[in-house]
Amino acid sequence: MTTPKFTSMGCRLNAYETEAMKELVAQVGLEGAVIVNTCAVTAEAVRKSRQEIRKLRRENPHAKMIVTGCAAQTEPQTFAAMDEVDSVIGNTEKMQLATWQGMTADFIGTTEKVQVDDIMSVTETAGHLIDGFGTRSRAYVQVQNGCDHRCTFCIIPFGRGNSRSVPAGVVIDQIKRLVDKGYNEVVLTGVDLTSWGADLPAQPKLGDLVMRILKLVPDLPRLRISSIDSIEVDDNLMQAIATEPRLMPHLHLSLQAGDNMVLKRMKRRHLREDAIAFCQQAKRLRPDMTFGADIIAGFPTETEEMFENSLSLVEDCTLTWLHVFPYSVRNDTPAARMPQVAGQDIKRRAAALRAAGARQVREHLTAQKGITHRILMESARMGRTEQFTEVNLSSDQPEGEIIIAQITGMSGEALTA
Repeated sequence: MTTPKFTSMGCRLNAYETEAMKELVAQVGLEGAVIVNTCAVTAEAVRKSRQEIRKLRRENPHAKMIVTGCAAQTEPQTFAAMDEVDSVIGNTEKMQLATWQGMTADFIGTTEKVQVDDIMSVTETAGHLIDGFGTRSRAYVQVQNGCDHRCTFCIIPFGRGNSRSVPAGVVIDQIKRLVDKGYNEVVLTGVDLTSWGADLPAQPKLGDLVMRILKLVPDLPRLRISSIDSIEVDDNLMQAIATEPRLMPHLHLSLQAGDNMVLKRMKRRHLREDAIAFCQQAKRLRPDMTFGADIIAGFPTETEEMFENSLSLVEDCTLTWLHVFPYSVRNDTPAARMPQVAGQDIKRRAAALRAAGARQVREHLTAQKGITHRILMESARMGRTEQFTEVNLSSDQPEGEIIIAQITGMSGEALTA
């Protein structure tokens, strides 16, 4: 029999959970299976998941096809109806050893084809922490899962459930193990990271967790936080930005739009002015701070004037690294019932946003020439600055180490040193 094959679609959290599933599958000795961890963030993501399943079935005609992830959670019958699929399991079930024990070669096919429970009833996220997912230089630690918010374009709460947090002590113990293994950078990840702690005793904030990590793990050289909702940032996180050089000066912001009416129709919790004020404050506290951001182009009802407000936000917030999402209808969301923007307008607006982002990247890269940076090496000749800017080195360096080098120029969207 053959070792199971895994495919992870979509976000970094899915990739993290795929690594955790590999450990569970290895424990039970499952063989001859293909496991697809699907994404449901857009209708296009679901389509790509189905396409990937069909492709993998052609390549592995005799394997057992197991489908899990957010699309399996939100649309279990869609995947159960596919001839290529043998089993569909939910996002909670995929993290349980008992699920995989029932999937061993002797039993698969005798268990229920669909094992997807109500994820809204799940009250904790723990038990599948893994040590060292990522490169040999950077490890990712999931500290939160789910989301309590109901943005009108988003299906993810129904794939991930309500927000739940990993207790600080568990997180700190894991980071200590990672540092002992030689990792020089840890990234905190979650679905709605800034909601961390709301379901824990005393309701601590993300900033409290960050400060505790930096205090209790003094040997950790670099701590990075992934995508955050700027309106939920607490005072301690701002203090950490201002005073803790080991907290990396790069924040990825879940902004989605730069027009107040669009933000209201998205059911976001911030205004355009809030986003600008946050970025200005963060830059004052940490002048070398860079920002990434998610922005949706062509959200339903978005006029040209509204779009211009999103476009100008790129410059107003000095957004260096953009993730641009052309809006696509996601069934079962309120936005799907709103008046839609024409496809060609969505495509044009997305291109304009990407062009604005590219200009910001060029400005950032140009300004780095001659500056000396601390670079974490991801491979022999490629590393990243504290601002997460890619740097290509002219000679081999030890992978996983932090080196000091002077920037000599730029090539494409990377620096040279």
